Amino acid sequence: MSFALLSVKDLSVDFTQDESVTHAVRKASFDLNKGETLALVGESGSGKSVSAHSILRLLPDSASHPHGIIEFEGKNLLQMTETQIRGIRGNRIGMIFQEPMSSLNPLHSIEKQISEVLFVHQGMSRKQARERTLELLDMVEIQNAKKRLGAFPHELSGGQRQRVMIAMALANKPDLLIADEPTTALDVTVQAQVLQLLAHLQQQFKMAILLITHDLGIVRHHADRVAVMTQGEIVEIEHTEPLFLQPTHNYTKKLLDSEPSGTPVQITKSTPVFISSTNLKVWFPIQKGVLKRTVAYVKAVDGISLKIRKGHSLGVVGESGSGKSTLGLALLRLIKSEGNIQFGEIELNKLNQKQITSFRKEMQIVFQDPFGSLSPRMTVEQIVAEGLEIHSSAAKEQRTEQIIQVLNEVNLDPELRHRYPHEFSGGQRQRIAIARALVLKPSFLILDEPTSSLDRSVQAQVLELLRNLQKKYNLTYLFISHDLKIIQALCHDIIVMKDGIAVESGSAEKILNDPQNKYTQSLLAAAF
Repeated sequence: MSFALLSVKDLSVDFTQDESVTHAVRKASFDLNKGETLALVGESGSGKSVSAHSILRLLPDSASHPHGIIEFEGKNLLQMTETQIRGIRGNRIGMIFQEPMSSLNPLHSIEKQISEVLFVHQGMSRKQARERTLELLDMVEIQNAKKRLGAFPHELSGGQRQRVMIAMALANKPDLLIADEPTTALDVTVQAQVLQLLAHLQQQFKMAILLITHDLGIVRHHADRVAVMTQGEIVEIEHTEPLFLQPTHNYTKKLLDSEPSGTPVQITKSTPVFISSTNLKVWFPIQKGVLKRTVAYVKAVDGISLKIRKGHSLGVVGESGSGKSTLGLALLRLIKSEGNIQFGEIELNKLNQKQITSFRKEMQIVFQDPFGSLSPRMTVEQIVAEGLEIHSSAAKEQRTEQIIQVLNEVNLDPELRHRYPHEFSGGQRQRIAIARALVLKPSFLILDEPTSSLDRSVQAQVLELLRNLQKKYNLTYLFISHDLKIIQALCHDIIVMKDGIAVESGSAEKILNDPQNKYTQSLLAAAF
């Protein structure tokens, strides 16, 4: 009789706080065989990560398992002593955590963090650990591995940090790898590289992978079987292809239907140009020596010219570090730049800070991370009212009416306006950020990766909301993203950026169907 490598049976997880009990996972069951990839999919809060953390007993003291067993090679992990589970954790079972920047220690070098796993589980000497660390960094394709040993996490890109996390997880050649959203914050091309790397290493080590994700595109190409989870319950388990072709559960059907879809709002091509820039440059000086002499420049934006017509959407795409966000901030005059910026009839680059303040209400921005951009000490009402207090002379009662109206427009219950940001989901926080920008009735809105951290179904809702608002108020959008599926659903024109330069630009239809530049072609191949 052959055992599954991992067998989870009727697992339940409760979180207790004071008198209240939250049933995070309810009687979840699944098996994972040697060398197999099982994808655990579902939206945020469905219980995916809680189930995965239960396997390695990484949950806080407030968590309990009222019933269920987790067997690894026939032995129940939930009944092991702390010493026994430590022998398995990071050794027989490796884990790649969701956010590498918060999972890696900012005070320790890359070498120290990878070596620690080797000291603990294999008792290696410092010299042996260094050799093995270099071998691991080469294996996960970190360039100039020897030079990177002394680097700290903040000195690496998102893709490099994720590769370091993979190296740590694979240091002891585990039989099972738990990958918790391993590509969420990465560019599409880097995502493709990381997933290709994982597939290659899986074959090399003959290991099983439990892949936790909400990205169904990744699941379809990289999983053997899929377990669909919602509200703490596994509602469907099936081999990948049959599940995508004939899903049986309504929730699975809803997930499959929530991929970004739809088309940009209808436009008139003869409308006048509303925002434009000519030869826009943002160069950051590199200064060295005691006298801080400028020796070179980081050319974040290097001679970008663009035009956006009234009521149109321009998509700015490219990988991290290509200059997309810097371009957006420069257009709003939030950072210093050279070149011409035209806003309607006004040349923004010729205005001083005092003169430009009166135009601020016409130009608003929605930032990438709503949790980071909303003050945790202010209620939703205070957050949305902030712009009105600066730019509006309306009485307090009128302001309250405006806040209620804008919250209704972004489909948020106005009764929730006295709550704080931490009491909302990611999708709701993004709606609050959009409401804050819209309350001043701007004509130009910059959206900087506004859906990158959201579930696909929530992304679809936010996209639909943005399309409706654009249609209703004839808004002009600059939409910054590395997700070409979302750009396709919202934007009329596209600029592709790489290293501060526009390598290709034109209508969305032309760029998406007939890209001329090799870099654009690689982005499209990774996205679609």
